Amino acid sequence: MEKNSLLEPFYFPPFSEISDADYLPAIKKAIEWAELEIDRIAHSKEEANFQNTIEALEFSGLPLGRISSVLFNLHSAETTDALEEVSMQVSPLLSKHSNDVLLNQDLFERVQTVWNKRARLELSAVEYRLLEKTWKAFSRNGALLNENQKEELRKIDTELSTESLAFGKAVLDATNSFYLELSEEQMDGLPDSAKEAAREEAKERSLQCSGVVSLQHPSYVPAMTYLKDRSIRETLYKAFSSRALIQENNNINRVYRLTELKRARAKLLGFPSHAHFTLAERMAKTPEKVCDFLEALLENAAPAALNEREEIEKRAKADGCDALKKWDVAYYSEKWKKEVFSLDSEALKPYFPLGSVLDGAFQIAHKLYGLSFLEKNTIDTYHPDVTTYEVVNKEGKILSWLYLDFFPRKGKRAGAWMTSFSSQMHLNGKEMRPLVSVVCNFTPPQKNKPSLLTFNEVTTLFHELGHALHGMLAEGKYPSLTGTSVYWDFVELPSQIFENWCYESEALSLFAKHYKTSETLAASEIEKIKAAANHMQGTQTLRQIGFGLLDMHWHGENEPKKPLDELEKTILSRVDFLEPVENTSVSCSFSHIFQGGYSAGYYSYKWAEVLEADAFEYFKEKGIFNKEVADKFYLLLSSGGQKDPNELYREFRGRDADPKALLRRAGLIQHS
Repeated sequence: MEKNSLLEPFYFPPFSEISDADYLPAIKKAIEWAELEIDRIAHSKEEANFQNTIEALEFSGLPLGRISSVLFNLHSAETTDALEEVSMQVSPLLSKHSNDVLLNQDLFERVQTVWNKRARLELSAVEYRLLEKTWKAFSRNGALLNENQKEELRKIDTELSTESLAFGKAVLDATNSFYLELSEEQMDGLPDSAKEAAREEAKERSLQCSGVVSLQHPSYVPAMTYLKDRSIRETLYKAFSSRALIQENNNINRVYRLTELKRARAKLLGFPSHAHFTLAERMAKTPEKVCDFLEALLENAAPAALNEREEIEKRAKADGCDALKKWDVAYYSEKWKKEVFSLDSEALKPYFPLGSVLDGAFQIAHKLYGLSFLEKNTIDTYHPDVTTYEVVNKEGKILSWLYLDFFPRKGKRAGAWMTSFSSQMHLNGKEMRPLVSVVCNFTPPQKNKPSLLTFNEVTTLFHELGHALHGMLAEGKYPSLTGTSVYWDFVELPSQIFENWCYESEALSLFAKHYKTSETLAASEIEKIKAAANHMQGTQTLRQIGFGLLDMHWHGENEPKKPLDELEKTILSRVDFLEPVENTSVSCSFSHIFQGGYSAGYYSYKWAEVLEADAFEYFKEKGIFNKEVADKFYLLLSSGGQKDPNELYREFRGRDADPKALLRRAGLIQHS
């Protein structure tokens, strides 16, 4: 058998030694190893205790976890047709293995034995939390079912894994397959940087046109914001909003099937709906509380959104546009922002070269937490665009290694995300520090200029680095309780709070410098950025509420039976004051809830915003680089899931979060 580097012990993934053909045999062999470990634990002759059962389970299957992380991280960031095929083959194998573990009756009996005598065990708080999490993992995944029910659960989970992958592939294919060829005249309105990117895209595709715009965000967003030709904006909007809807390989049936499978799974486990099942392990706890939370936000945001629509319509009519459509909103919103705040988003870009923004984020992390980021060129990467850093604390201890991957390409899915290749843990007396990755889709550098970010891209970078800090600062023994292994409606707090420094003069002065002259962004422009922070806040808040309500409808107690367009119209008409567009859909490309982990959890973005708005008020009260507050937040970050998040937040803030903090920050209510 030829050497397979995935099966050799590794800390850093040996990307340059791995071929697509290595994954399937490596996963199969790693499953065999994991099964042997599980068998030893389940059939041990020793009486079940915390160490030989709960701890042993926690550290079982580590090679499988590492190999799977490499596969699925590359499946998102650098996929190929072969890797797509491997992922489809591997997913049911992993689903079966997971079920084999969680439905193993002998194993569960040992877990149950430890759980039953928990009151007599002298466990630390963290050990007790691991025991509880382990017992719930089994009981919430079928261990209490009879054999027929367990078999049904296996079938559901296998189909869920394959259908969710197929959903994501359909979205990616639809995104990659569409582009528009434009003449020089049709590019009128686009900023010079976007025109240059469109020209380079045309060259890369070997096309004779002046430029190309696509559905990739660095191309789509500027086109929708600046293109004067309304018909092109309309075509782009309809193409983007119909991804995986009108194509032959569409997601219409998958949406209903995935929803049906999750509902059946929840009911099999004794829950009224997938939302009830999911929220039992979230801060929100119940669908009713989530809906009440979203409705309260809706009540406060709707008046502002209506006013914003009127302002946009006023400008559209003055421009000869008699009926405002969805493809007009970004265009006239940008005109309004320029008019009211004298803020030109495109004119700001030269002050936000990617290298300077990244260095600024690193400086802010240093000022807050004493971190230093040292670029390392010796770590193997999966693509030439990826850069790597060693992250050390003020004592010089290595805390993590960070992979950064910033530019779009054909094999990378849209959006931005943080992930990891391995977690923080203590294993056999040795500390293992995490390998963390941040993946984005920013405008690439051009021939004569670096990658220049929009301010929205600046906040996106800070957001993902906030997630990365959560992973990199992790402290603890057990990987399932460290870093970002926290309740889903808590995980966005570290990311969203880090965005706040982008609006502070003291922080912006560190990195907002013109890429040619090194001139610092003028204080007057910084004040405009701060003033414009709440521009269209009502509309943006309603958009997020709409996604949350749609998610809760799909995954709530009542089975969605209406045709897709009617169902979406019923829900989204409450948060969207413009007429729906035929042959478009949110759900068919809503990867967060149908491929990612946000099903019955999309509300968590707003839930976490309440936490971070309240938390940043604390920083503002004491100073945005105040050591006392930063040290407290460092403790929150490093604690991961070792404590209940409500308890962690109270330790940081001294009280529960004030729900009105978000409304105050968004300008939806006045400071009292």
